Amino acid sequence: MANADLLTPIDWHHPGLLPLAEPGMRLSQTADWISAINELAATRKLRNHRGLPVRFVPQSYLPEGAAYESHISATGNVPTRENLHDFFNALIWLRYPRIKVRLNELQAAQITTPPQAGDPTMKPVRGKLRDAATIFDENAAIFVATSPESLEALRLHRWEELFCRCREKFWEKCHVSLFGHALLEKLVSPYKSMTAHAWLLLADSQFNTWTAAEKDAWIDQTMVSQLNETLTTRLFTPLPIMGLPGWWHPQDIAFYEDKAVFRPKRVLSTAT
Repeated sequence: MANADLLTPIDWHHPGLLPLAEPGMRLSQTADWISAINELAATRKLRNHRGLPVRFVPQSYLPEGAAYESHISATGNVPTRENLHDFFNALIWLRYPRIKVRLNELQAAQITTPPQAGDPTMKPVRGKLRDAATIFDENAAIFVATSPESLEALRLHRWEELFCRCREKFWEKCHVSLFGHALLEKLVSPYKSMTAHAWLLLADSQFNTWTAAEKDAWIDQTMVSQLNETLTTRLFTPLPIMGLPGWWHPQDIAFYEDKAVFRPKRVLSTAT
């Protein structure tokens, strides 16, 4: 598929995609975006957790029977297809390299080598940690707030408080970065019920004075220490991203009253 066919539908002005617009638009104007992104990766000296240069290579370079994450860990080569999914994956490697490296390290460490090495019928064993890391990689949004109240409102699904009552000051207190490349792919053709797995971070009020690059660097560094062997899916919070102020139109009262999207917090039964 030509770049024009693949990348033209992307609306780089959407707030969720805007942080990726500069490299994204530049790559969309090249005949070979994979070669172009490798140049950017080399310029930024991207390395995996073993110190090997990160390069984006054709999917066919992945040996038969080899696990994707193990291959990246062992070689630094990221098997890449000519599609939007892998295009956004490459852009996230550029934006948050430390998080991507850490996720790859965690996932590769969780892959069990089959007893019959090289037997394509033997599948790597999955576990809770690897599943959680995969969900983060594919569908995470990093929700940074400078007030504990905003984080609490999100955790408790107090949508009216978070998105309506605090609407005018929402972006003064909160910052949302879409990380999951499957989530970013969906945003090319957005729909109301799009829901991210949000990871919540509390930041000092000084965070609001930083440049976009400084905020990205802080998130990239902070997340590395939080992504560890204790990672589970229980640490995520649902975030209907089209509810973020300005991300969908119209956002009237009826929009937020749709409980199929803005679901109330489940109350766990204490009955025995």
